[in-house]
Amino acid sequence: MQAKITLPGRSYTKKNSQQITYNHKTGRRGLIQSPQYQRYETACLWHLKNYHGPAFKGPVHVQARYWMPDRRSWPDLMGLLQATCDILEKAGIIDNDRDVISLDGSRIMGVDKDNPRAEIFIEEAE
Repeated sequence: MQAKITLPGRSYTKKNSQQITYNHKTGRRGLIQSPQYQRYETACLWHLKNYHGPAFKGPVHVQARYWMPDRRSWPDLMGLLQATCDILEKAGIIDNDRDVISLDGSRIMGVDKDNPRAEIFIEEAE
């Protein structure tokens, strides 16, 4: 079983620009994602509502290719991969991001001003 998913727009990582919050009820501090990442995740989840491909249970191989709109704020690949796997799990496409056993071939491809995107290939592991 295989799937190809394209997520339009600039990809963001979860770790950059996290904000420290204070919970007045518990008195504890915590971290929340940046507003940029929150908007990106929401847009991806809305886009994935139209996904009608297979849902993967168990081990999978994932390959992700990213095209950025410009060279400003160039992200790190590991952060992008973590965010992508978390979004795929939240959308119900993969059961758990711990089931991703391979990220071979994943890379930041370069700049595409007119069509920044993430192309994701998922394949069931044998």
